[in-house]
Amino acid sequence: MKKKIAPNDKPQNAVVESVKKNTSSPGARRSKALQFQVSLGIILVAFGILTFLIVTMPSFSVDLRITSGLQSITNPIFAGLMTVISWVGYSPQSFILSAVIVIFLFIFGYYWEGTVSLAVAAIVPILNLLAKTLIHRARPSGDLVNVVNQLSGYSFPSGHVMFYTGFLGFICFLTYILIKPSWIRTLLLAAFGSHVFLVGISRIYLGNHWASDVFGAYLLGGACLIGSILFYRWGKPRFFANQPAAVVKDK
Repeated sequence: MKKKIAPNDKPQNAVVESVKKNTSSPGARRSKALQFQVSLGIILVAFGILTFLIVTMPSFSVDLRITSGLQSITNPIFAGLMTVISWVGYSPQSFILSAVIVIFLFIFGYYWEGTVSLAVAAIVPILNLLAKTLIHRARPSGDLVNVVNQLSGYSFPSGHVMFYTGFLGFICFLTYILIKPSWIRTLLLAAFGSHVFLVGISRIYLGNHWASDVFGAYLLGGACLIGSILFYRWGKPRFFANQPAAVVKDK
């Protein structure tokens, strides 16, 4: 006997069918997960090698050459851009930015996305502090390069770069998968993506980090990004598959 569907059940069933339609097959998901896992392993190995070199060698001549080359750029527009890009990553600006993004995600019904974003925003700074404390590499000194503002604490890896790569990189991922192709999505990807790309240059240009600090931060931040995407993909179909707001539909 065919089961009747109550009128109130139809919207929920429609959501479930839409989720299934827009979800990759199990085989495709396993393939993507494997690719992410392999990438994560390669990145962690590269970070381990770089960390070993930094611990065993006092300095790299290439670091000084890169800083000198960037700081030879005297264009005031470029200097202002580098200052603004870095300014966003200091507290309390970084905390406010993270809070605003997470709150917006929850307001619009993206509960799993907001939860993972909050976790990333909390874990990345803690991991950065732990790495800096263990490696305790000194920051560039004013007698070698031009240090715009003297900072306390250790240098490797760059906290700004790790935060931008891990957190803003994850927001770029969410923007790409949740918003249909439009000028809004393009604008958001350009805004967040440009910060991720330029922050490394800005930290070197301002004399707060060596290039190797930045490279290491991109590696560790990239590992955090991949880990957050894997965790997001793992939890989405398990806990929030029937979340209506998570389904992007063309109107």
